[in-house]
Amino acid sequence: MLFSKILLAYDGSKASNQALERAIELAKVTPGSSLYVVHAFEFPRFFIGEALAPLPASVNKDYYDLAVQTTDEVKSRLEAEGLNSTVELLQGSPAEVILTYAKEQGADVIVIGSRGLGGIREFVLGSVSHNVVQSARIPVLVVK
Repeated sequence: MLFSKILLAYDGSKASNQALERAIELAKVTPGSSLYVVHAFEFPRFFIGEALAPLPASVNKDYYDLAVQTTDEVKSRLEAEGLNSTVELLQGSPAEVILTYAKEQGADVIVIGSRGLGGIREFVLGSVSHNVVQSARIPVLVVK
């Protein structure tokens, strides 16, 4: 099956780098295909009881800077491959951002790593890849 609009969910993790390799392969087998890469990030939130604890602006800046660095790395990698690609840095809940972006771009397939950088958060809230698989209306390739 050939896909002309491929969406890669990328967070810089080992699994997302493996997903990047598969997305590149998919894009190369279909002449004229487009590879869309989205890196979704959220600023951290800390709760004390029922209250939201304020964070220093420097913490949010560090998260944002890391997100920019992650997108810059994948842009460089894709430029070296010579593919027709677009890389987006978007803020919000990763699964929601990925699904909304896929719909907006008319993606044919979503490529995503099986585990991201979520750690315990992934265990408690359910993984991004699981949420994307459950909610997507297009094929999802989960790469391990």
